[in-house]
Amino acid sequence: MRSIIAFVAAACFLTLTACDPNRVYEQNVELPEKNWTVDNAPEFEFAIEDTTKRYNVYFNVRYSLAYDYYNLYLRHRLVAPDSSEVSSALHELHLMDAKTGKPAGKGSSDTYDLQALALKDVAFPQAGTYKLQLTQYMRRDPLPSIGAVGVRVEERTD
Repeated sequence: MRSIIAFVAAACFLTLTACDPNRVYEQNVELPEKNWTVDNAPEFEFAIEDTTKRYNVYFNVRYSLAYDYYNLYLRHRLVAPDSSEVSSALHELHLMDAKTGKPAGKGSSDTYDLQALALKDVAFPQAGTYKLQLTQYMRRDPLPSIGAVGVRVEERTD
């Protein structure tokens, strides 16, 4: 019986991962009470095994239409397995069209998910576990109507 359960679990895992073969890592973190405070800087850890490949890194944001701005400034800090800083930068994500107010991303009702390409064609120089930290960089603290943030790392294809 246990072997059947193990086989079914393995088959489900392979089916789920087969649907998205380029994904190396994806994780989202829910923010308490849909408020992103400056001191809440989620850190995402992911393993890179093949240093010969190139990768794209996306930032995921779940927000509601009650969000007061059309954009979101956030800062990333990427640290290598040896604790050296690989990169750090400020990013502007457009959550809504500045003129029309139309929300970006996918959603319905008042909740939308945006996945924005943040780091394109990245070479990770060392094999091992990388850490990527995200900090909101708006003038408001806490920043309301941001429900979750996350990171997706995928192998570049083309």
